[in-house]
Amino acid sequence: MQGASRGSLLAVRQELSSLLGSGSDANSIGDELFAIAEVLGSSAGLRRALTDPTAEASAKETLADRLFGGKVGDAAQQVLRKAVGQRWAGERDLGDALEQLGVEATLTSAERAGRLDNVEDELFRFERTIAGDAGLRDAFGDRRRSGKDKADLVGTLLDGKAAAETTRLARQAAANPGGRRVERVLESYVAVAAQLRDRLAATVTSAVELGEADRSRLGQSLARVYGRPVQLNVIVDPNIVGGLRVQVGDEVIDGTIATRLEDARRTMAG
Repeated sequence: MQGASRGSLLAVRQELSSLLGSGSDANSIGDELFAIAEVLGSSAGLRRALTDPTAEASAKETLADRLFGGKVGDAAQQVLRKAVGQRWAGERDLGDALEQLGVEATLTSAERAGRLDNVEDELFRFERTIAGDAGLRDAFGDRRRSGKDKADLVGTLLDGKAAAETTRLARQAAANPGGRRVERVLESYVAVAAQLRDRLAATVTSAVELGEADRSRLGQSLARVYGRPVQLNVIVDPNIVGGLRVQVGDEVIDGTIATRLEDARRTMAG
C-alpha cells in the first residue's frame, strides 16, 4: 500500500487492536473481515462507493451499515465503519486492508490459544509443500477452478492434520489470492505471524539440515544485523552444494557455493 492507505491501515489496525484487547472473539472477527473483503473484491461499484474521497465519511458508514449490518458481528462492523471513514489511495486498498486485518485477527486467535508458533511453522511447511509439487502448483494456479474448489482442496490436504487457524488461513489464501501465487500469499501470512511476536521472518536455504547450535548462532547474527529477533524458516536444498542463502523480506544474502560457481563461470565466459 502507498500514500494515504498506509496511514489508514494503521488507524483501522488500532481500532481492531482495541476491540481484541477488550475481549472480542478474534476468530469470528477474522472470518467476518474475510467475508467483507471477498464481497468488496467482487464488486467494483461497491469499492468505488465506499472509497469515494468526495463522499462524506458518515454517508459511507451508513452505506456500510445498510449492506453488512446484521450480517456480521458488531466488532467486525465497527472495524468496517472505521475503515470506510479513512482515505484510500486506491479503491482496492480497502478490501486488501480488511483481508490483512482478518489475517491478523485469525493469528491473534492462535496466539491466545498458544498455537501461534505451530501455525507459523505449518503455514511455512504448507507453502513449501506447494512450491515443491508441480501438481499442486498447477491446481492452485488454475484460473478455471473456482475459489471454493481450491479452498476445498486445502481442506482435503490439511483438515485434521494442522491447527484450525492454519487451515482457515490456507483456505483463504487459496480462494482469494488477489492475483498472486498461493505460495506468495502464504509467505505474507508467515511474515504477519512473525510481526505479531515482534520478530522478522527469515527464509534460510541450506544444503543440509541445520543443527540447533547453527540455528542459534545464525539467529543471533541476524538479530544483531536487523536489531530485532528473527524467526528462521529453514529449507534444505542439496542443489546449492554448500553455504547458505538467507532472505529477509526483499533482501537476499546469498553465500551458497552454487552461486559462487555460477558467478565464476560467467566471469570466465566473459
